[in-house]
Amino acid sequence: MADADDRLKALFAEDEPPARDAVFSAAVMAEVVRRRFIVDMALLATVATASGFLLWALWPSIAPAVATLSQALAPVGACLTLAAAAVLLLDRGVIPLGGRNHG
Repeated sequence: MADADDRLKALFAEDEPPARDAVFSAAVMAEVVRRRFIVDMALLATVATASGFLLWALWPSIAPAVATLSQALAPVGACLTLAAAAVLLLDRGVIPLGGRNHG
């Protein structure tokens, strides 16, 4: 009887998933995230630098248009900023409405 039990245990042991090391898996995933972060930061730095040089090169030709449009669009920008701030504050529950507790 013990021999049959040993054979069944050996047979079932073949179907078990391989052992996993949680510390190793966490370390590998941390390294993957770190590499993705570095690649993303390099891409963002490159885009920001290229955009800065492009704006610097084009500034003499677009400066008059920016000055003209800024005077006309300043009130619109102020209204949009106020509306965005109100939406953010009301959505996060910073200003309680109707006595509700947003905590």
